[in-house]
Amino acid sequence: MHHDLQALKQIARFVEADSTPPTNVSRRDFLKFSGAAGAGGFALAFAPLAEAALPAVAQAGGPGLKPTQIPQGFISIAPDGTVTVTVNRLDMGQGIETGLPLIAAEELDADWSKVKSAFGTADPRYVDPVVGMHLTGGSQSIANSYMQYRELGARVRAMLVAAAAQQWKVKPEQCSTDKGVVIGPGNRRATYGSLAAAAMKQPVPAKVTLKDPKNFKLIGQPATLLSARNKSRGAQQYTIDVKRPGMLVAVIAQPPTFSTKLKGFDAGAASKMRGVKAIFPVPLDMGAQGVAVVADSYWNARQAREAMKVNWDLANVAKVDSARQMAEYRELAAKPGNLSKFRDDTSKIAGAPNKIDAEFWFPYLAHAAMEPMSCVVDLSAEKCEIWSASQMPGVDAGTIAKMTGLKPDQVRINVQMSGGGFGRRAVPTVEYHVEAVAVAMGLLKSGTPAPVKVMWTREDDMAAGYYRPSHLHKASIGFDTQGNILGWDHTIVGQSIVAGSPFEGFLMKDGIDGTITEGMRDPYTMPMKLAVHHPRQNVPVLWWRSVGSTHTAYVMETLLDEIAVATKQDPVAYRKKLFDAKKGARCNAALDLAVQKSGYGTRTLPAGRAWGVAVHESFNTAVAFIVEASVSNGVPRLHKVWAGVHCNLAINPRSIEAQIQGAALMGLGTCMPGEQITLKDGMVEQTNFGAYAVPRMTDMPEVDVAIVPSADPPTGIGEPGLPPLAPAFANAIARLTGKRLRNMPFPEKVV
Repeated sequence: MHHDLQALKQIARFVEADSTPPTNVSRRDFLKFSGAAGAGGFALAFAPLAEAALPAVAQAGGPGLKPTQIPQGFISIAPDGTVTVTVNRLDMGQGIETGLPLIAAEELDADWSKVKSAFGTADPRYVDPVVGMHLTGGSQSIANSYMQYRELGARVRAMLVAAAAQQWKVKPEQCSTDKGVVIGPGNRRATYGSLAAAAMKQPVPAKVTLKDPKNFKLIGQPATLLSARNKSRGAQQYTIDVKRPGMLVAVIAQPPTFSTKLKGFDAGAASKMRGVKAIFPVPLDMGAQGVAVVADSYWNARQAREAMKVNWDLANVAKVDSARQMAEYRELAAKPGNLSKFRDDTSKIAGAPNKIDAEFWFPYLAHAAMEPMSCVVDLSAEKCEIWSASQMPGVDAGTIAKMTGLKPDQVRINVQMSGGGFGRRAVPTVEYHVEAVAVAMGLLKSGTPAPVKVMWTREDDMAAGYYRPSHLHKASIGFDTQGNILGWDHTIVGQSIVAGSPFEGFLMKDGIDGTITEGMRDPYTMPMKLAVHHPRQNVPVLWWRSVGSTHTAYVMETLLDEIAVATKQDPVAYRKKLFDAKKGARCNAALDLAVQKSGYGTRTLPAGRAWGVAVHESFNTAVAFIVEASVSNGVPRLHKVWAGVHCNLAINPRSIEAQIQGAALMGLGTCMPGEQITLKDGMVEQTNFGAYAVPRMTDMPEVDVAIVPSADPPTGIGEPGLPPLAPAFANAIARLTGKRLRNMPFPEKVV
């Protein structure tokens, strides 16, 4: 997601407090279609806080603190010394279920072997402490909660020391801590577990002394994910695994094109099939309608859906066609668009001794998470409890409260581990939650209320979901024989992600969606004029891992590489020459490290292989890739990747390595023939992995990750590893073939 901090703070005040639901599906529509009427251990935990308590909560014997600053609800200690740390985010594989507990455990001086993690809810204490709303996105989890979790751990440690000092009748300054034990004068020792109940009675300190980073014992050391054991043996629970007493399972017949309504349906045969409990219409995202089939199992529900006959109203639906869309975007790119903050004079292009005119095409992309969308709802007249992997549970809960007529404190979202997300689970329209609750409301109306798990099939997820927008870039560049860029005239055409959402008023400036243009020009110095067109299309779009940088990095890094080659300059040295002295410092350090580790410039590659270079900064983290690639019979292959990463302080180097490797693989996927979403007559043509290519084990190169040493507060890592991979690969291919690849994904044969 986008990382404009001030904008996000404004959004937080609006989205989680405003009375207008962030969805185009009103409660009236739901009522129309669904007809629903209105033990043993010390736990530092309070009852859920009311929304009104968010600004400050007074503690007995202590000052007022924000809910995000109070250990209660975040850290619990059992009698055996087990420490459970609740994370305030969704973990979709990025490793925060380990990273945040590790930060807290560092200041707590906990025994890491006894630390566990848990997930929070839509309770106010679990908002992002910097942004002020429930949010997992923009690679901000560690960056924004680093100081928060350090202070949480330090506060608990102070309370444990105070409790021990009180028992021993000594001063707290006479006590120290180590691996879950308080140590007092005369080497008196008390475990955290034995002190926990007494510590609960201590006031929560407003200010705490944090460790000097040079004394860190856990932070900076490689740690295995706390969930690794359960994941490796298939024991990790995801939303798709949740079971509730008496639970039913539902699937929804989705229309073949977006924004499509029902004409009617025949459920006669389907309703008589084994296990089927109910069949009824439900409102869907973008004003569409579908039919919910509820049964006693997923398989029975899906079989009944296949047997049902549905008549769709396709007469007045805008039907997007990919080939036609490209032609329309090309026409738009030739017209003046809205000007971005880059409005430099580019008149010198006309007289430049060297010119490049280039057009790039980037298709729609599916998020294709391993776990398709799913949501469990237990709805009654008094409450709505939900189990889901949500990136914005506060937004989701607020919308559900308005939709059902319940009070906010009657809606509870239990955040689950996610089997992937990449932005798909942060939907401003609250789409999959809204549809799941609609099914639960339909069950209430039918007189058969029960907890219900609404599941999307892979086909539903692929052909009826949200996508990374397609984009067309058009660039006209003039440069001299030394590679000095005299002018760069650039136009981007693509759908806005935030238009029509509650985010529009904060992330749209001068008619331009900032999530689309991020990654253009900076950290380089050059005169650039950037214009943007945002055509409206009947296709739902959403942020996709690294958002705008998925395409802007490719354009910038391949075009700069082309200029370097044209002017006979080393591509690394050329980039370093163009870096802005201040904005380019982090990229410069990352690039130097990648060069050093790879042996670029000093090592000769085997015959038939070439280097590729790219560097990009996104979400305040710079990543440089040096790659080694070959082309055999026209088929490119990536052999080795060296990454230089500047993310400031490395909380868990092992997690950083895994994220860079995973992001590189996902970036490689964008290059592979067949990884694209195309539409014909309004219908998505790819409905499963048989038609939508993803990298396989045999495609994965060796990825060597090196981290620039730093003691500065950490920045993001979940997304920044993706953008530079594709351009680095493309630049290596260009050196081998002389062919510049303008369109994604790459063709079957590159020569």
